[in-house]
Amino acid sequence: MTAYHAAWAWLGGDDLVAHVTIVEEGGAIIEVTTEGPTPHDAVRLEGVVLPGLVNAHSHAFHRALRHRTHGDGGDFWRWRETMLRVAGRLDPDNLAELATAVFAGMALTGITTVAEFHYVHHDVDGDLYRDPNAMGHALVDAAHQAGIRIVLVDTCYLRGGFDAPLEGVPRRFGDGDAERWAERVDLLRRFYREDPMVRIGTAAHSVRTVPPEALQTVVGYAASNGMPFHIHLSEQTAENEAALAATGRSPTQLLHEAGGLGPGTAVVHATHLEPADVARLGHAGVNVVACPTTEADLGDGLGPFIELATAGATLAVGTDQQVSMDLFAEARGIEHHDRLRLRRRGVHSPAALAAAATVGGARAVGTMQRGIAVGAPCDLAVVDPGAPTLAGWSPSDGIAGIVFGGSAYAVTDVVVAGRRIVEAGAHHRFDDVVARIDRAVRAVLA
Repeated sequence: MTAYHAAWAWLGGDDLVAHVTIVEEGGAIIEVTTEGPTPHDAVRLEGVVLPGLVNAHSHAFHRALRHRTHGDGGDFWRWRETMLRVAGRLDPDNLAELATAVFAGMALTGITTVAEFHYVHHDVDGDLYRDPNAMGHALVDAAHQAGIRIVLVDTCYLRGGFDAPLEGVPRRFGDGDAERWAERVDLLRRFYREDPMVRIGTAAHSVRTVPPEALQTVVGYAASNGMPFHIHLSEQTAENEAALAATGRSPTQLLHEAGGLGPGTAVVHATHLEPADVARLGHAGVNVVACPTTEADLGDGLGPFIELATAGATLAVGTDQQVSMDLFAEARGIEHHDRLRLRRRGVHSPAALAAAATVGGARAVGTMQRGIAVGAPCDLAVVDPGAPTLAGWSPSDGIAGIVFGGSAYAVTDVVVAGRRIVEAGAHHRFDDVVARIDRAVRAVLA
C-alpha cells in the first residue's frame, strides 16, 4: 500500500483541488481524500496530478516515418507508399526494439495506456510465423518493458480495397478470412487472460479492407467476447467516394448495417461525415478517436468533433503515426481544428479536452480508468507548473492552464498500477530513451 500526496490534482470539472491524498493497494486506488493530515510516509508529487493519459490510437512502427514523408508532397495515398516500405522491413525482433523505445518515450510524456492498432501480422510473404502471433507478442513485450498498459487492438485486414486483392506488402496484414482472424485472436485472448497490464481488442482496418460479411463476423466476435471494437472511419474523402460507388452506402451506414455501432465501438478519425452519419454515430454513443496532428500532417481534413460530441459521442485522442508524441497537443488539436472549421473560439470546455486525453480514452479502449477515483487503477501523470510552456500559470487558472499550456515535456513523474515508472523526468528502466529510439529507428531503416 502506497499513499501519494498531490499538491494539486484534477478530479474532474474546470477546477483543480489542493492537497489531495491518493492511497493505492495492489495497483488500484482505495482512498482519495482532500481533507485531513497528509500521511507522514506519503510520496509527494509536486505539481499538478492528472489521471494517466490514454493514447487511444497508435501505430508504433510509424515512428520511423517521422519527418521522412514530406519531400514528395502528395496526399495520404502517397504517404501510404512510404509507410508500406517501412512495414515491409519489420520482423518480430526489430518491431520489439522499436516499440519498446516508442512506448518508453510515451511513458515519459505521461501516457500510461496505449491502444496499439496492430495489423502487421505475418512474414514478408504473408505466411504465418511459427507462432502466428509473434508480432503481437513483440508489441506486448515492448509495453511490459516500458512499464505501461497496452490494449493490443488486433486488426482484421482482408483486401486492398473494395475491388482489390491484397498484393505486395499488405499480404502481411491478411488472415485470408474473418474466421481465421478470429482463431488467431482467440490464441492471444487466452494467452493474456490473467495479465492485468494487457487487454486484447479487435478492429476492422476500414470498410474498404473488410467486406460486409466479414465485418459482421468481426463485430460479432468483439461483442460476444466483451472486447472493444475499433475501425478507421471516413478518414479520406476517397474512402467515402469508393464506398458509395461500390455499395451505395457511406462507411458509417456500412458499419451500422454490420451491427458495429455502440458504446463499445471506437471510430478513428471520422473526418468526412454527412450530418446523418454524425447523428447516427452520436445516437449510438460511440467513441470517436481524434488524431489531430496526424490528420493535419496527412492533409486529411478537419473533423466535426463538436457536432459528434453534442450528438452523444465520447471524444478521445491518439498519436496515430507519431507525428507528435504529445497528448496535450492532440487534446488542444480537437479545439483548434474546430476553431479553424467554424471560425470561432471556445468550442470545447477545457475539462472536456482533458477528459478526451484521460477518461474518454479509457472508455474508447475499454479499460477501468475512471480518473482519480476509488476503484480505478492508480495511473497518474504529474505536470510541472514550472515548465517553460506553463510560465505564469496559477492554480486559479484551473485545468484550462494545463490543457492550453501543458506539453509532453512538462511531465515529470508517472505512476502505473501504483508504481512510479518515471521520476523527475527519467524512466526507471532506461537511462537514455532518446538514444534508444534513435537506434531502433535506424535499425528498421538500415
